[in-house]
Amino acid sequence: MHPHTVDYAIIGIYFVFVLGIGFALRGRMKTSEDFFLSGRSIPGWITGLAFMSANLGALEVMGHAANAAKYGMFVNHFYWLAAMLAMCFVGVFMMPFYYGSKVRSVPEFLRKRYDEKTRTLNALSFAAMTLLVSGVDLYAMAILFERLLHWPFGASVVASALVVAIYIYLGGLTSSIYNEVLQFFLIVFGFLPLAILGLKAVGGFAGLEAKLPNPGYAHTWANIWHAADNPMGINWFGTIFGLGFVLSFGYWCTDFLVIQRGLAAKDMAAAQRTPLIAAVPKMFFPLLVVLPGLVAIALDPTTKLMMGGRYDNALPAMLGRFYPSGLLGIGLTALLASFMSGMAGNVTAFNTVLTFDIYQTHINPGKDDQHYLTMGRLATVFAVIVGIGTAFIVLRFNNLMDYLQLLFAFFNAPLFGTFLLGMFWKRTSAHSGFWGLLCGILAAATHYTLYHFHYISYPSDMAANFYQAIWAFAVCFCVTVVVTLFTEPRKEEELVGLVYSLTPRPKNSDVPWYERPGVWAIGILALCTVLNIIFW
Repeated sequence: MHPHTVDYAIIGIYFVFVLGIGFALRGRMKTSEDFFLSGRSIPGWITGLAFMSANLGALEVMGHAANAAKYGMFVNHFYWLAAMLAMCFVGVFMMPFYYGSKVRSVPEFLRKRYDEKTRTLNALSFAAMTLLVSGVDLYAMAILFERLLHWPFGASVVASALVVAIYIYLGGLTSSIYNEVLQFFLIVFGFLPLAILGLKAVGGFAGLEAKLPNPGYAHTWANIWHAADNPMGINWFGTIFGLGFVLSFGYWCTDFLVIQRGLAAKDMAAAQRTPLIAAVPKMFFPLLVVLPGLVAIALDPTTKLMMGGRYDNALPAMLGRFYPSGLLGIGLTALLASFMSGMAGNVTAFNTVLTFDIYQTHINPGKDDQHYLTMGRLATVFAVIVGIGTAFIVLRFNNLMDYLQLLFAFFNAPLFGTFLLGMFWKRTSAHSGFWGLLCGILAAATHYTLYHFHYISYPSDMAANFYQAIWAFAVCFCVTVVVTLFTEPRKEEELVGLVYSLTPRPKNSDVPWYERPGVWAIGILALCTVLNIIFW
C-alpha cells in the first residue's frame, strides 16, 4: 500500500470533520440524558442508519472480509439468516418494551423485569464485553496506521484511541450517532468500487467461483447439511440454531450497543422503525465486505497476500492492489470510519451502563444530574484507556470474527435466554433471571476451557463458538425454568409493559399500512429470501 499526498489529505479532512462534530455539539450536552440518550430527540431515519453503523466497526468490515477469505460465501449466513430475522424481531416485538418502559439501558430493563442482582450481573458482564470489543476496533485501526505511517503497533493504538475519546467526550451519544451516519455513507462509497474492481479482476461471478480454492467457498446454503462439506466445518443445526437463533438474536435483541440507538429516537414509531430501516442496507452489505474477502482468497489461494495467513489483512491488501491514488484515500478513510464507528459505539454503551447501572446504583447514588454527566465523561476516558490494553489480546487470533463471536457466545447467548423467558413467560420469577444468567455464563466458560485445552474438538474456531452459544443458551434457559418452578412469581400488575401478554400493543390504526412495522418486516424477509435463493 503506497498512499500519496492526496490520500493523506483526504484522511486528514475526515479527522478534522469528525472532531469538529464533537466540538459543535459540546454546548448541547447539558444533562445526562443529552449525553447518554441524545435527549430522545433523533429522527428515525438517523437512528436507523446509526443502528446499523454501530455494527459497522472492525466486526463488520475487516472482520467479515477476513471471515470470507477464511470460510467463503458461507459468511452470508451472518446477514441473510442471522441479522435479518433478529432485526425484524427487535423492531416488531422488542423495541416497544425497551422504549415504552423509558429505560436508559438494557440492564435497567432487567432490573424492572427481574431484580437488582440480575441487573448488576448483566451490567458487569456487558461492561467487560464492551471493553474487550473496543480493543478489536483499536487493533484494526492500529494495523492500518502501522501500514500507512509505519508507526509501531503501540503508538498506532494510542493515536487511534485519542481521536475517538475526544469526540465522544465532547458530544456524547449525539456526536457518535451523527458520525455513524457520516461513516455509513463513507463506507458505501469507499468499498463499492472495490467490490466492482475485484469482481472484474477475477472474471465476474463465474470466474470467482472457478478460482476459489475450495468448491464449498462458492455457496451459502448448498453445503450446509454436513459439516465436512463446508470450510467452516459446521452442519445445519449448528448454523441455524447456533448462529441464526442464539448468537444473532442474542446480539441484536439484547446488546445495548445497538439498542441504545433506538432509545435515542424521538417517539415509539421512530424507535420501532430504527432496526427495520437499518435492515434494508444491511441486507446488501455482503457485496461490500464479503465479496472483497472472496476475491482476496481467489487471487491468492496460498494466502501470501494476507501476510503469512493473517486473514485480517485481506481487505487492506485489496485496497492497496486495486485503488489508485485519491480513491485509495477514500477507501482508507472508509476503513478508518468503520473502526471509529465500532469503537465509539462500544464506548458510548459502556459509559451509560457504568454510570447508571453500576456507579449511580451501587457506588454513589443520590447525586445531582451534573455529577453523573461528569461521571459519564470520565467513564469515556476510562473505556478508551482499557480498550488500548485489550487491543493486544486480538493479536492471538488470525480472524477478528472468531474472537468476536467467542465474546458474544460468552455474554449475549445466555442473556438472550433470560430475555426470552422474561418477556414471553409471565411466570418467570425474579430470582430465576439471576441464576439462569450466571449459570449460562459459567457454562460458556466451561465449554471454552474444554475446547481450549483440547478435551473437546471442532473443525474450526467458529464452529466451536456456535456450539458454545447453544450450550450457554440451553443451560441458561433450563436453569431459569427450574428456578422459576421453585420460587414465587412476581405480581402481574408489576409486569405490565415488561411481559408481552400483559402489555398493550402499539396502535397502528392511524398509520398508513406501508409504514407499519409488521409490513416492513414481511417485505424485508421476502427480499432476503430471494437473495438466499439466488446465492444458494
